Parts: sequence; C-alpha cells; structure tokens
Amino acid sequence: MNLDDFSNLDPQNFGNWPILVKGVIIAVLCAAALFAGYWFDTQHQMGELLKVQAEEGTLKTTFETKQEKAATLPKLIKQLAQIRNILKTLYKKLPNENKLPDLINDIGRAVSTSGVTSPDWDTLYKKKEMEDIYFMIPIKLQVRGNYHAFGKLISDLSELNRIVTLHNITIKSNKVSNNGDTNEPLTMNMTAQIYRYRDKTEKDDKKNKKKKGKK
Repeated sequence: MNLDDFSNLDPQNFGNWPILVKGVIIAVLCAAALFAGYWFDTQHQMGELLKVQAEEGTLKTTFETKQEKAATLPKLIKQLAQIRNILKTLYKKLPNENKLPDLINDIGRAVSTSGVTSPDWDTLYKKKEMEDIYFMIPIKLQVRGNYHAFGKLISDLSELNRIVTLHNITIKSNKVSNNGDTNEPLTMNMTAQIYRYRDKTEKDDKKNKKKKGKK
C-alpha cells in the first residue's frame, strides 16, 4: 500500500476500496472517535470521580468520628450524672447566709483547741468575691505555736463539715525570749477560704444587673 492507493480512491465507490485502505481509514476514524469521547466526556468524568473519591474519604472520616462519639455517648451520660451528683453533694456542703456564723465559729473552735494562739483574726466580709453560684469569703489567720500545733489546726480545718480551703500559707520563726521560752517558736499566716451559696434572690439580682448593664 502506497500514497497512490489513497489518491486514486473514488469517494462515491467506497465498497471497491482496497481492504488495507479501508482498514486504515476505519482505524483512524475509531481513534478519532475515542479521542473525541475522552476529550469531551471521559476526562470530565475522571475529574468528577477524583472529586467524589476525595469526598468519600472525608465522609468516611466524619462517619468514623461520629460513630466513635455515639459509642461513647452512654458512658458520657453516665459520667455526667455522676458529676451532677457530686456537685449536689458539694453544694449541700455550702452554708447559706444564716449558717455562715456557725462555720466561722467552727473555725474559731478549731483554732482554740489546736494548741495555737491567734493574735490576729480577720474576716474580710467586705472583700468577698462573687461567683455565679457561690460567694468566696477569705478569713485571714495569724497563729503562733509549733509544727505539731499547726498540723493539728490544719487537720481540724480539713475535717469540718463545710468546705474550707487554705491558701497563702507562710511560716516564720519567732524571736526566742530571754528566758528561753520556745512554746511558740513559729508564726503561721494563712487565708482560710470559706464558701457560701448564692440564693435565688441573689441570682435574680445579678441577672437584673447584667440586663441593665447591657441596656
């Protein structure tokens, strides 16, 4: 087959064309059809396929994350119930305003029975810090004694029925008197933090103040 075979072809008589020529032309037409199909259709479909595959990976990761959360949901609900019970128990350990003097008396009793002396006792009502659920009221204590007495005082405070936390504890040595008396060789300063819960009236007052402030 040569170029003359193509130059002498009669377009009106395709049936009599040489078989090889027919084969080449058919192959060219098929290749052109395949290329046109790829260019106008297949390549766009491949792009969409890659996009869908990427989305599939994202959706799979999201599904696995949500499935894991769903599996742990019963445990989280149980833990939430336990936390609420703990909060209720702790909330009951906060005195109201009427019972606050009793708690302060209990702290004073712990100081007086622990073997220390207290030259300084200051309840800073004016400096109480307000939280959403409760008040924090600091009581500054300065006591004198020895390590054994200090240990008993801290132990007694920790065993009170109400919540009392101790902060800013410092201990320093005292000057020994001329007679060598060492019954109170140390001075301890600390802040006993007590808590009082906020009643409904106080919560409503705070909400009203916030609303007025926004206006």
